[in-house]
Amino acid sequence: MEAHIAEGTLLWEPSEVIRRQSNIRAYMDWLRQHRGLDFNDYDTLWKWSVTDIENFWQSVWDYYALQTSAPFDTVLAERKMPGEDWFPGARLNYTEHVMRNASKRFPALIFQSESAAAVEISWRQLHERVASVAASLRRMGVGPGDRVAAMLPNIPETLIAFLAAAAIGAVWSCCSPDFGTRSVIDRFTQIKPKVLLAVEGYTYGGRHYDRMDAVSHLTAALPSLTHTVLIGTADPDSGAAGPKKVLFWKDLLQEPAKLVCEQVPFSHPLWILYSSGTTGLPKPIVHSHGGILLELVKILGLHVDLKPGDRFFWFTTTGWMVWNFLQGGLLLGATPVLFDGNPGYPNLNVLWLLAAETGVKVFGTSAPFLMACRKAGLQPGRDFGLERLQAIGSTGSPLPPEGFQWVYDQVGKELLLFSACGGTDVCTAFLSGCPLVPVWAGESSCRCLGDKVAAFDENGRSLENEVGELVVTEPMPSMPVFFWNDPECRRYRDSYFDMYPGVWRHGDWIRITDRGSAVILGRSDATLKRMGVRMGSGDFYTVIESLPEVENSLIVGFDRPGGAYYMPLFVVLQQGLALDDAMKGKIKDKIRTELSPRHLPDDIFAVPDIPCTLTGKKLEVPVKKILMGIPVEKAVNLGSMGNPESMDHFIEMAARLNS
Repeated sequence: MEAHIAEGTLLWEPSEVIRRQSNIRAYMDWLRQHRGLDFNDYDTLWKWSVTDIENFWQSVWDYYALQTSAPFDTVLAERKMPGEDWFPGARLNYTEHVMRNASKRFPALIFQSESAAAVEISWRQLHERVASVAASLRRMGVGPGDRVAAMLPNIPETLIAFLAAAAIGAVWSCCSPDFGTRSVIDRFTQIKPKVLLAVEGYTYGGRHYDRMDAVSHLTAALPSLTHTVLIGTADPDSGAAGPKKVLFWKDLLQEPAKLVCEQVPFSHPLWILYSSGTTGLPKPIVHSHGGILLELVKILGLHVDLKPGDRFFWFTTTGWMVWNFLQGGLLLGATPVLFDGNPGYPNLNVLWLLAAETGVKVFGTSAPFLMACRKAGLQPGRDFGLERLQAIGSTGSPLPPEGFQWVYDQVGKELLLFSACGGTDVCTAFLSGCPLVPVWAGESSCRCLGDKVAAFDENGRSLENEVGELVVTEPMPSMPVFFWNDPECRRYRDSYFDMYPGVWRHGDWIRITDRGSAVILGRSDATLKRMGVRMGSGDFYTVIESLPEVENSLIVGFDRPGGAYYMPLFVVLQQGLALDDAMKGKIKDKIRTELSPRHLPDDIFAVPDIPCTLTGKKLEVPVKKILMGIPVEKAVNLGSMGNPESMDHFIEMAARLNS
């Protein structure tokens, strides 16, 4: 029986050997030698990095020797958000920076799936395949700025296709094949891709899911397509039967080619990720070649401490920004370890066994996975050879103190455990860990270098040791350059700058301690996030309310004590209908097939009415706050509601949940 520990309990401190051998110590030594800057600890380094941001980011550029074919005019044209312009004049290419790390000493990638043992892909193989696919895309007429979309799982072909698209200056965008067809169409129709890469099916939990109907619907819904490329997961070169006018993966690899990397501006679009608001279509978030390159070498090099040859694993699907984060290990010469399948199949030991057999140094996962391992009584440190494991990253939701305790008790006492908080919006973490900083239970150890994170109250006043809105008060290179199809940046401004003009509001509740660590207390908006994948409630309403039996609905999600993420759905049924098991099954089947099997509600409740404003807007955030135990008078102004009596059900439910 493990002893209970409180939030803030000191669990780990870096040894002098760890400090001395870390990348960040080498960087601090470099600053002393080349910039005349002497920092004794992480706190003083962080304060400099968020105050003198121009010199900090140029120092990262110079330390990692980023290459350009044309020099930049200045680091940051003007300190403003949005509209910041980083390194104007510079021309570079993301893929070129990956390939300069090619080595005969280490593999480029390691890949394992549910049905196949781990295989290594050499840097030579990676280079040759990226070159061939890039040449094939050029022959298809794809050029700089054209969109290449993919509905692919976490397999090597996905990463190869991305690097090929980036090499020619095309814009990459990917959805996981387990997304519902409607979800994929809603995303890709906004960006009008020229080429689609799709998988004929995928395996999850021992079961094969055919996606050929989805491919057919998708190609029909995208008149912008000139080519569709089909990949068969059972045999990537098999050329499985598919829709008419389709190419196969083997067709893209037929001829050897020289890799030519298009030189593009720093702000040239690299990829489009998707984050959902509470209504409307998912937001197509555009990140830049230079911004992502600079951010990833910073966080993966200085915080995650990746070195050439390190085995870097994070469980993810291609629909989560962690996939983009994971492949960034290539920029440091590290070896990403890819896994495609169910992390709990055939049991929860599968990923720990993978880590042991492939010699993983950094093991990344989600807080719910760690809590599930704890609940199952797993003891990976005892059962597997994890001698090469040095760090564990947790994200997706805040890891509670008992999750920290389980890691140190059952995985390893000398690990750097970092609970990371960031998001799709910036494709990185604002809060993480560092080889120079201790680990405290239930906390992110530090704010990341270059990220001026603060907690604000509703009036824009900075708070310490109090809960406030997570804000970023200085620009970051990996902030979106724009949203696709948002020429006046209205949607972009409304998403992050509506509450505090000129200051990024992320949508999380945060408490920053006097040690500089931070605690995340869940989402402050109505976005739903499960396994790190965010989805707007509007996506649910479109699907659920298309059922003739459902008159209205409301869904919320929030973190419960103990680390569990709870997502209840409330429905108003047509008069005379009952919410029996058959009706619940019908609703869940609709969500599973048309939206996402990962976003099934934990519970479904029938309610007489859905709380709304006088203008009929659903009050998701007030309902979430009430269910989390926030007093009604602080959660909602009943006088602004069109139906205040509808809150009674949620007030009663909150009393049961929080008793």
